[in-house]
Amino acid sequence: MTSQIESAKRIRSSEELGKLVQQTRRDQSLLQSDIAGLAGTGNRFIVDLERGKPTLQLQKVLDVLDLMGLEVVIQRKGNHHGRP
Repeated sequence: MTSQIESAKRIRSSEELGKLVQQTRRDQSLLQSDIAGLAGTGNRFIVDLERGKPTLQLQKVLDVLDLMGLEVVIQRKGNHHGRP
């Protein structure tokens, strides 16, 4: 089983978040329309999220991340716990 530290990913841009969402969706063998239906949002929202559109509604993004089994963890810079 992968530990939380090993599976943590630092995201610094909407584009990086979009790539992570897209990879996670593909790893789960889901289509964009699957995620849109489960999240109760339009397919266009998922497309925009995966493309890294920076002006998406935060709550909707958080809802999609939660649906995919992802979460946002906020910490002060410099608290890397052994990560580079």
